[in-house]
Amino acid sequence: QVQLVESGGGLVQAGGSLRLSCAASGRTFSIYVMGWFRQAPGKEREFVSALRWSGSSTYYADSVKGRFTISRDNAKNTVYLQMNSLKPEDTAVYYCAADHSPYTSLTTAGSYDYWGQGTQVTVSS
Repeated sequence: QVQLVESGGGLVQAGGSLRLSCAASGRTFSIYVMGWFRQAPGKEREFVSALRWSGSSTYYADSVKGRFTISRDNAKNTVYLQMNSLKPEDTAVYYCAADHSPYTSLTTAGSYDYWGQGTQVTVSS
């Protein structure tokens, strides 16, 4: 089992920045991919960003490319999402996700086995 705990959400004005953190515990040695998803009221959960625990490849939704940066600290078993130039449409609950499989579809929420509780990000105009 893997436990994920997100932190760093909050209220920010448009154009501002926030950094989300996701700390993993438990069977972290078997994690292969980690990702960030978000869900706005009345909408489906959508892919934001992901990375493989080893290697340098990162992946982003078109809507956040160039504004968000995903990174990891292997020693701390933590993944970060740096969010810059935030827009009101970025308002959502942001979830961290993890999976053990190298065949995980990175952009598909249903492919991930482990989820955090979510952290609210609100961007005011």
